[in-house]
Amino acid sequence: MKRVPPQLAVAVALVALLGLCSCIAPRSSVASNPLGVRIVQTNDHLRVELNGKFFTDYYYTNVPHPFCYPIIGPGGAVMTRHYPMAAVPGEERDHPHHRSLWFAHGSVNGQDFWTERKEAGRIVHRGFADISSGVNTGFIKTLHDWVAADGQIICSDEQTLAFSPGNDNSTVVLDFAITFKASAGDLILGDSKEGAFAIRVAESMRVLLPLEKGAPPQAGQGRIVLSTGERDDGASAVAAKNARREAGTWGKRAAWCDYHGPVGDKLIGFAIMDHPANPRHPTWWHVRDYGLFAANPFGQHDFENLKDAHAGDLKIPAGQSLTFRYRVIVHDGDEKTARIAERYAEYANAPVVGIK
Repeated sequence: MKRVPPQLAVAVALVALLGLCSCIAPRSSVASNPLGVRIVQTNDHLRVELNGKFFTDYYYTNVPHPFCYPIIGPGGAVMTRHYPMAAVPGEERDHPHHRSLWFAHGSVNGQDFWTERKEAGRIVHRGFADISSGVNTGFIKTLHDWVAADGQIICSDEQTLAFSPGNDNSTVVLDFAITFKASAGDLILGDSKEGAFAIRVAESMRVLLPLEKGAPPQAGQGRIVLSTGERDDGASAVAAKNARREAGTWGKRAAWCDYHGPVGDKLIGFAIMDHPANPRHPTWWHVRDYGLFAANPFGQHDFENLKDAHAGDLKIPAGQSLTFRYRVIVHDGDEKTARIAERYAEYANAPVVGIK
């Protein structure tokens, strides 16, 4: 057999490798440039890199619902709880369905899609409509079926995640949109506090610290702030817990909510913004002192303590669709340092992004 010169062998191998990469990598304008957003498809998830640094993985196969984990904040801080994706000492192992950053709901035509119980439904990945990297923004557009435990398809959706790194390395913007499609008949998004667009923050960011069962509540260093000015800190959360009532921000309506606290030696936070075009804006907030942080436009009877258990039901007639949009700001400091009120005004008045 004729021997291939070493230089030629290296060149052939390089060409083959580049060809392989072109087959598995999504459409991108930053393939050789670390700046911008790079989204890479692997066997079971998508890896999202911002300006050359890992930001999150998007999991969509063999999971009860799609989710992003972990969320990496300023300075490399891990801003979401690891459990149940990983076992880390010191973390509480409650609510195994709280998977970092996700969308789900507890009553969809009467079916539970929030928990991971045996009788709960699953949000099943059907395919990608788009995966694209970019200098300023990267997109993931994905299609799902909402499948009940008995295998019946209840509805379908189209979700878009748009990732944009901040210019100052202290913020990241994630625009999320979900379009529900009543593809299998009338669709009722039912009144339940268990939902919907959610984050489970890192344990060190909690307003109340994890404790042994039966121990008195202990204040953490986290803070919850609403656009209305209402807020919860450790002292107010302890007082609420001792009085056996919800913290002051839970179940309230506001245009945005910020949850911030320490991770290592950094003070960092999340803001979730409810788009003014969303149904029932401003939304209610299912935000908890133990780290759950969720915008929920459906749980009216729970949040307002109404007698009508279906007060918050939202019906989408067969064949029609309805879209919800949210913006997440991952930021340094508290809500004032991050100028969340100003950023919300920009979001509310800007053309819709995150939908391609």
